Amino acid sequence: MSIKKGVTAFAVGVLVCIALMGLRSPAVARQEEKKAHTKAAAISKAVAILLPTKASKAEGRVTFTETNGTIHVHAEISGLAPGEHGFHIHEFGVWSEDGLAAGGHFNPTQQKHAGTDTPKRHIGDLGNITANENGKATVDLDDPSLSFHGPTSIIGRGLVVHEKADDFKTQPTGNAGGRVAVGVIGVAKP
Repeated sequence: MSIKKGVTAFAVGVLVCIALMGLRSPAVARQEEKKAHTKAAAISKAVAILLPTKASKAEGRVTFTETNGTIHVHAEISGLAPGEHGFHIHEFGVWSEDGLAAGGHFNPTQQKHAGTDTPKRHIGDLGNITANENGKATVDLDDPSLSFHGPTSIIGRGLVVHEKADDFKTQPTGNAGGRVAVGVIGVAKP
């Protein structure tokens, strides 16, 4: 009889342990998922593929790389009319035939429109790009105002190349005209 009670107690103990492990597993899984998400949240690079709007041939690739607290912007764009073109981050990461679905300039700090040399400006003001006689433009700039995190994050925002130069004065757009290419800024593999 005592062997039977011992085996029963052992079996009950094993079942209790299995049940406790089953209850603990979801909590452990949630904790591990939280740790993995925290590690994944460290974004260091983003990319936007620019697609032409209707009646445009402008296209390109723009990378945003965080280094030492600033974001380096590198752009290679083709299919532009020779000359200067406004280059801005817009509110919404949406492409449309006329580019208007991207909304206005990204301006979460409610500043006036200005050039990149002005400390208080729209976060989305990236100045002008200059296309050569072949319609190609290359841009390299460092911008400490840009961020991948928080309320001023550029992730998921639109990136727009305009048909004309930004005058840096006309509020709130810089009088840069229509939109010739639009892309969405997304997280990229470092």
